[in-house]
Amino acid sequence: MPLDRSGAVPGTVTLHVEELPPSGPSKGYMFLIAGGPGQGSAHTFDLGSADSAALFRFLFPGYTLVAYDDRGTGASGLLDCPPLQTATTPDGEEQLAAQCASTLGAGAPFYGTSDHVEDLDAVRASLGAATIGLFGVSYGTKLALAYAAAHPADVDRLVLDSILPPNLPDPFSSNVAREMPAKLSAFCAGVCTSATHDFAGDVTAVANRLALKPASVAVLQPNGSSKTEKLDGVGVLSVVIDSDLNPALAAELPSAVHAARLGNVKPLVRLYDLDTKASASTAVDLSVALFAATVCRDGPFPWPSDSPPAVRSALLEQALAALPAGSFGPFGAWASKLGNASLCVDWPTPAGGAALAPNPYPNVPLLALSGSYDMRTPTANAASVVAQFPQGHLIVVDGVGHSVTTADFSGCSDLAVRDFMLGNAVASSCPRPKFLLPPLAAYPAATTPKHLSPRATYAVVAKTLREAEAAWMIVDFSGPTAQVAGLTSGKLKPAGSEGFKLSGYGIAPGVAIGGSVKISKSSKLPLTFDGAITVSGRAASRGVLGLVKNSLRGTLGGKVVG
Repeated sequence: MPLDRSGAVPGTVTLHVEELPPSGPSKGYMFLIAGGPGQGSAHTFDLGSADSAALFRFLFPGYTLVAYDDRGTGASGLLDCPPLQTATTPDGEEQLAAQCASTLGAGAPFYGTSDHVEDLDAVRASLGAATIGLFGVSYGTKLALAYAAAHPADVDRLVLDSILPPNLPDPFSSNVAREMPAKLSAFCAGVCTSATHDFAGDVTAVANRLALKPASVAVLQPNGSSKTEKLDGVGVLSVVIDSDLNPALAAELPSAVHAARLGNVKPLVRLYDLDTKASASTAVDLSVALFAATVCRDGPFPWPSDSPPAVRSALLEQALAALPAGSFGPFGAWASKLGNASLCVDWPTPAGGAALAPNPYPNVPLLALSGSYDMRTPTANAASVVAQFPQGHLIVVDGVGHSVTTADFSGCSDLAVRDFMLGNAVASSCPRPKFLLPPLAAYPAATTPKHLSPRATYAVVAKTLREAEAAWMIVDFSGPTAQVAGLTSGKLKPAGSEGFKLSGYGIAPGVAIGGSVKISKSSKLPLTFDGAITVSGRAASRGVLGLVKNSLRGTLGGKVVG
């Protein structure tokens, strides 16, 4: 592909394309488009894997599957700016983004969605496909919709999972902040009572409080040292948003936020630290440089695209001040840092203003999937798009987060996609799937008596074990197999993909557990665990407990418990 289709800036980008034919005659082409922006589709969907090939052949029976890495991702001229890639907080990201743009040089403006649209069309033409179907996830839905508007005659159907309309994201992510409380309340209705009766109120109170006065807490590390971690309001909302991709994080969050509201912020800060580590990725998996190059070229922003960076901060502040009350729901204007405007305020000109085709969408069949717990692309996005397609059909999956086809463990949404592709009747909704892990109960008290009875020790141990299972899965669900420190003591170490080992692991002072834990062989959802647990600590009634499918029983302080 030419880097700049106008020819003003020389250079080319070679796109890596993968094609998987069906086992029989082909009904047509289905392009798989990953999210981010920054995920290479060929790398993400991995059609060379037997498991991935089986999944997507099931979803799109009889279709030739195509996945290619967008320019700047995967094997298509990967963009990598290490300082920006490894940044863990929004603080200073605008300077890192600007530095990244300077390394990209004259090519920086040519990674916008409109460039990706024309690359997609070139891949279609190279395959000789008259029309194509498009399966997009997250940002991939924005690219698919932008393509459908620019090349309506070349699209025959759309399957969109977690929709981001072409006119979004909002530069301040105000829509995300406004819709967050209702989503939190719906997620926890009837299932979080052992942790909190007001998840949304807890998040609102804690985030606003930490926005005014951030917390700095020493967080235990697996090597036994401590690291001081700072958590502010944006950090709180970032963890909430991340929980829509990580069900184990979603299981831990209600109890951690409630503890913070009651004055014990340490569990939440430690959870923020775990989430930061679990969310780290290489540029090959998700190029943050490409993310910045795309969103900073696309916009929209509250400044003219040709404005110099020096004037943008003032324009941004003016735009924030002009927003009506309630623009961020119950949160203050500080929540605007969730949006891309802060990231792109120092991006070299042009920043924003990349026009997408204003054409109406083609009248083709469309299936939209949305999770009711999706924080980053709320269901309202999907509804607004489906309303523009006479043949549009929306399925909302209760309790599921972002990227429905991977987050819905019930298989209902997968069956809906397959039925849609086969021309069968499609379900009108999907029931709430069972939890991978149910929400945790409230944390034990931050202080403990000098000695706990066997029964009181057992209660703390049970909570500690459930928290260890979730902490292990927070990290494991995101791919890494790193060790995890306990809240107050010890650590856990992954033992393969099915379990972990505990060494002096604690979430309450004076009570620690050790032993090996693994997922029960016959476990269904919610997952259950088996293992042998030793109990120690200055405040504990010591002993040994057996764990069989989450049933904990044994002897503590010479007495049978469980």
